[in-house]
Amino acid sequence: MNLSYHKQFCLSFLFALLFLTSGFIQAQTVDGKTDKAEQIVKKAIEALGGTAYLNVKTVTGRGLFTPYQNGGAGLPSEFVDFIVWPDRERTEFRSSLGRTLQVNTGDTGWQFENKAKLFKDMTPPQIADFKSYIRTTTDNLLRGFWRKDGAKLSYAGRREAGLGKRNEVVKLTYADGLEVEYEFGAQDFTPAKVVYRKLNSEGVLAREEDRYAQFINLNGVNAPFVIDHYREDKQTSRVNYTVIEYNRPLPNDLFVKPATAKAVKWNF
Repeated sequence: MNLSYHKQFCLSFLFALLFLTSGFIQAQTVDGKTDKAEQIVKKAIEALGGTAYLNVKTVTGRGLFTPYQNGGAGLPSEFVDFIVWPDRERTEFRSSLGRTLQVNTGDTGWQFENKAKLFKDMTPPQIADFKSYIRTTTDNLLRGFWRKDGAKLSYAGRREAGLGKRNEVVKLTYADGLEVEYEFGAQDFTPAKVVYRKLNSEGVLAREEDRYAQFINLNGVNAPFVIDHYREDKQTSRVNYTVIEYNRPLPNDLFVKPATAKAVKWNF
């Protein structure tokens, strides 16, 4: 065999081997990130109660909703919220300005303002906004609803979370480009934060965050009683629960639009 040809053959073989090996390593890395993310999700489920958490089908919550503007808190509203997983929700508000309610049921929804005795159907952008909200919740991740949407789960590393604290971060990536990062305590795997980007009123993608606090164990399920929302690192609202009930039977009538304003039934 010609020596130069032999050297060329050896070099070609070596390059091919390196290419195949790097591809194998890359595949292992991708799979490793997926496996790592799945492990974190499992630990987070256990942190919230394991089977008891996964067996929750309905949630009834009461508390206060407080808007924030320019760093200050506005007037709070009382609320009662009814959720049936995966995509039905009814929320009623009561404040000095009156009472309102909004209902979402998958691809439909409606609103009612008691003072004006006015019904409104949800607009397509409002329905899309609700669906986007559902896709960013921690429950969507931990209960696996994202799988039917074909989203991809991956491990995004560790992130600073205060003095001497770190959060493990996993990410969901949807086909339409939505990316949602979920942070869990590196020690106890309790949900800490959700981060994503959303178009603001100016049509600009803004960083949105939900931060969880004050976890309380309710019949084996750990629930955050405080949820703070931030936009571009500025607080915009706080949800402060006073009561949370799991698996309370919720009639379908809660989500059906009444025929008249007089037929609206309130839960305050």
